[in-house]
Amino acid sequence: MRILLVEDDALLGDALHVGLRQAGHAVDWVRDGMAASTALASEDYAALVLDLSLPKRDGLDVLRRLRADKKALPVLILTARDTVDDRIRGLDAGADDYLVKPFDMGELNARLRALLRRSAGQPAPLLTASGITLDPATREVRCAGNPVELSAMEYALLHALLQHPGRALSRAQLEQHLYAWGEETGSNTVEVYIHHLRKKLGTESIRTLRGIGYVIAP
Repeated sequence: MRILLVEDDALLGDALHVGLRQAGHAVDWVRDGMAASTALASEDYAALVLDLSLPKRDGLDVLRRLRADKKALPVLILTARDTVDDRIRGLDAGADDYLVKPFDMGELNARLRALLRRSAGQPAPLLTASGITLDPATREVRCAGNPVELSAMEYALLHALLQHPGRALSRAQLEQHLYAWGEETGSNTVEVYIHHLRKKLGTESIRTLRGIGYVIAP
């Protein structure tokens, strides 16, 4: 999934960027509130990880503007503001979850997985369709009960498709899930990884809707 990370602290931001990428996300990282609002207006993201104490525009203001634009993007707040009133203000401004610094990266990833499940209408922790099961917590994939080894890009592509079973995703939509800013995209990258997935999961596992995109049957 493609995540927007907004954190002005260079050391923490770098650690979060690495940790989120290791969890399988494409991550765009910005360091101030103005850049965050610009990115949110111009790109599509699966979730927003947002610090509150930001230069140029406060995190709460970024969040209020996002919700004023009627965007239902899941938002996880990261902050050192740990009073009850601070948490109430963040949640009332439209945040979906709240994590106080310092925190464990494992907990952040677990909370983010829960937000992404709920936003996709998938309350169960496992994603399943067409005999394929994917566990976002362990990154384990099984087909007909048998474990399947996938590369990072194959996993990310399958995860995107399994979050929307029965719905066709275009190549452009899938590229949004796979790549962050500055990452080079080949003209047939999605097609190559779809081919690899079919070899591992079965030729009928992913259907091509010509002129539309790719779909996994629910």
